[in-house]
Amino acid sequence: MKVLFLSQRVPYPPNRGDKITTWRLVERMGREHEVACVAFAHDAEDARAARELGALGYPTHAFPHRARLRRLASLPLLLTSTPLTLGVFASRELQARVDGLARWADVAYAYSSSMGAFLLRHAIPWVMHFAELDSDKWRQYGEATRFPLSWVYRREARTLLELERRLARAARTSVFCTPLEEAIFRREIPGRPSTVLRNGVDLEHFRPAPGSAEPRHVVFTGVMDYYPNVDACVSFAREVLPRLREEFADARFTIVGARPNAEVRRLAALPGVTVTGFVDDTREWLARAAVGVAPLRIARGIQNKVLEALAMGLPVVGTTVAVQGVEGRAGEHYLVADGSAALADAVARLFRDPQAARELGARGRRFVEGAYDWEVAFAPLDGILRSLLPSQSETTRA
Repeated sequence: MKVLFLSQRVPYPPNRGDKITTWRLVERMGREHEVACVAFAHDAEDARAARELGALGYPTHAFPHRARLRRLASLPLLLTSTPLTLGVFASRELQARVDGLARWADVAYAYSSSMGAFLLRHAIPWVMHFAELDSDKWRQYGEATRFPLSWVYRREARTLLELERRLARAARTSVFCTPLEEAIFRREIPGRPSTVLRNGVDLEHFRPAPGSAEPRHVVFTGVMDYYPNVDACVSFAREVLPRLREEFADARFTIVGARPNAEVRRLAALPGVTVTGFVDDTREWLARAAVGVAPLRIARGIQNKVLEALAMGLPVVGTTVAVQGVEGRAGEHYLVADGSAALADAVARLFRDPQAARELGARGRRFVEGAYDWEVAFAPLDGILRSLLPSQSETTRA
């Protein structure tokens, strides 16, 4: 089978949330099928990654994406009913390449609503991999910010939901990363087929490193120009860490991730806060952590940062929204706390009882071993692809 795969970013290397998932999708499809990728290259690293993917046997057509320029160019859409997302990810060149490859492919697979839009003009059978509805993310942004941004975000939520409805009607099936995301889809876009394809974690890559943890060291990992991550780290550094340092004067908080924006970089001036910027391997910092935190106040889907910390055997403290996509049990596999005081209390309890912290981390590791191995998580993918094509009996009847 020939598969056309579309993604917002070049699906390689697997060093951030969306690339982890898209690379796994491409690699899994490529075991039995011929896969060609079309994606945006956001920087020189993406352009290099496209060439590397091609060398691995996955021809990748990457088109430059200048995010700031595209955002400015999309502003006139505010006077229309078109979501800004379609302006930010518009490309005649990419559309032309998709048009050509759609004639080559047997099926197509779009990761994210902005990429699904490039398939709307084609009759090729295709999958719309939402993971989660982006319209719901923008709704959360609208609730968390003030005017005028709140108006922009709420408008984006409304207009993007209409696009998502069009995409769901055009695609053969829609894919989500958790039952919760699928339930939101069924509520907002009833009557369309859907399925759950949960994320996984590389259990060989992320393994416990006994004896490496530094006492009272808290670590967060994530891309640090992404608003939910920025919001989480700012609130933790300014509101939670000072509470911890009242009891534990040497408590430290390390923010690990590429592209920290100015607000995040300023946090490094606070006592006990380190901002690393890009690192070659997040495992080195996770191994040094006594506690992994996911203090997100805006989140949907499965958080890879939570799965990776659990796989490293770290005791994890997360908010309700950060762990809602991870189908474990609070108190047994991780701790859940909402609000600055509750987060500080949960981390402090682990600081006070290192043995209980180690036992929580060990239970978390065993949990992801049983539930989030990539081979198990993506086992349904082949069936999803094959369901797009008519069966032999249907072909014979035709």
